[in-house]
Amino acid sequence: MHILLLASAFNSLTQRTHAELRDHGHTVAVELALPGSPLSAAVRRHAPQLVVAPMLRTAIPEEVWSAYTCLVVHPGPVGDRGPSSLDWAIHEGVEEWGVTVLQADGEMDAGDVWASVACRLPQVGKSELYRGEIADAAIEAVLLAVERFAGGTYAPCRQDAAGTAYADESDAYAGESDGVPRPRTRPYLDQSVRRIDWAEDSTQDVLRKLRAADSQPGVLDVLCGGEWYLHGGHPESVLRGRPGGLLATRAGAVCRATRDGAVWIPELRPRRGPGQPPTFKLPAVSALGDRLPPLPEHTLPRLPETRHRTWADIRYREDGNVGFLSFSFPGGAMSTEQCGRLLDAYREACARPTSVLVLGGERDFFSNGIHLNVIEAADDPAAESWANIDAIDDLVEAVLTTTDRLVVAAIAGNAAAGGVMLALAADEVWCRSGAVLNPHYRLMGLYGSEYWTHTLPRRVGPATAERLMREALPVSSASALRLGLADRVLDCGPDAFAREVGGLAARLAALPATASRITVKKTELDRLESATPLAGFRAQELARMRRTFDDPDAPYHALRRSFVHKERPTCTPPHLGPVPVA
Repeated sequence: MHILLLASAFNSLTQRTHAELRDHGHTVAVELALPGSPLSAAVRRHAPQLVVAPMLRTAIPEEVWSAYTCLVVHPGPVGDRGPSSLDWAIHEGVEEWGVTVLQADGEMDAGDVWASVACRLPQVGKSELYRGEIADAAIEAVLLAVERFAGGTYAPCRQDAAGTAYADESDAYAGESDGVPRPRTRPYLDQSVRRIDWAEDSTQDVLRKLRAADSQPGVLDVLCGGEWYLHGGHPESVLRGRPGGLLATRAGAVCRATRDGAVWIPELRPRRGPGQPPTFKLPAVSALGDRLPPLPEHTLPRLPETRHRTWADIRYREDGNVGFLSFSFPGGAMSTEQCGRLLDAYREACARPTSVLVLGGERDFFSNGIHLNVIEAADDPAAESWANIDAIDDLVEAVLTTTDRLVVAAIAGNAAAGGVMLALAADEVWCRSGAVLNPHYRLMGLYGSEYWTHTLPRRVGPATAERLMREALPVSSASALRLGLADRVLDCGPDAFAREVGGLAARLAALPATASRITVKKTELDRLESATPLAGFRAQELARMRRTFDDPDAPYHALRRSFVHKERPTCTPPHLGPVPVA
């Protein structure tokens, strides 16, 4: 079928829907619902057989839903209504939730149900759930709904006045089930409800509030004499202090005392003042700047592994002949400082007596490359851009030149730009089935570096590499495997990925062929260096990047500012038009 995706933004779920529908043989186009954009005319221009709205903040106009079947993805179980569904579920500590695909009509979230899928809500942040458990359930529900629509005989289930629908037995969720409160219409979850009372709220209460707002909108609070939105929250089981007081720093985050414990807060965003431009998130220590009082830097040793509950963005552990270097940076972005710390950790890991090293996060983002927010906040963004790309190149070079063990890139969540190229530097790339890759740079006005001119064509061939860069479209894990971007896809949920990777890595280390593969690595690198040295790829890439960074009129600078300040585009980008079957 020809399917039109109607969305408020080409966000992670819209991208995954786009990639998965293409994998299933559909042609797909995207139309962004933008202020002042006449949606009805745009939809008519696309002439879709079906409209799917993976993430839409506004109502679909009647002239659209009355003329076309429009399926809306709602991140809540059948009958749940309102704009803050997932926020409320996390805020209230719900453990079981769901996603519903319903047909748009005159009342928000009240249309006929085409599919519903249940999912767990582990105790992690909203954005991590949205890209993980919620996205998995949403894609399952969308594919089921599209299949039912294409069949032409399925009758969607009507919701009754109470919001309950009784789906057929093939649906994973129908009405109320154990652990799920009866769904209801709820208002927008505003800051009056999100507010933290540091003297009264328990650590668990604080964490729930922070997790329910971790990416957007954050929790508004007063800190160091200013108003800030707090983003992210992780428990600390050892440090203690006066409730609300700052106790320590670690890797750019601040530790803040609660009534019965403490939490780590990685990022802050200043409240926007009247007439001021939009603000953006930064590592908490950087955001506070001179306001931050003198605090101890609580650095954790990577070995032996820390046993108490605390937060670290880089961790290392060993299991037999396998080392696991995990990292998890907010939003997947890697600043100059973060790249440097990860490189130090990588070198430490390579000094350990292992034959396989697994590199990657355990649940969410792998990496999205350089840290555009930190670059935008720098006194000299061009200089910081250069420092950041040089630092991530150093990290990629270290992976590419590791010859005494096999390196596995474990991609639990999404990866983009330089993050994809970091993964491709490894000997093997293992993806979770829900991961989405964006192996391109041009939408940020960049040529790209991270040795991509070596690793990408080596993996997929020159023609496919050129197409991926030119099209600038998301790639599903299944397509990544087919193209050669990935060597293995693990069909599991986010919580099971690290365990599955651990088992596979142990088997890889035990294989007799692994030792010979390691020997061949050294021979291959020597051959490459004698023919086309890696330094040549890096120099050529960086020469083009340097020209872009140093040119104040280069599109990169405006595109970066627009991205960081979350400016909405004036129209749907042309590359999101109808795309043939992958």
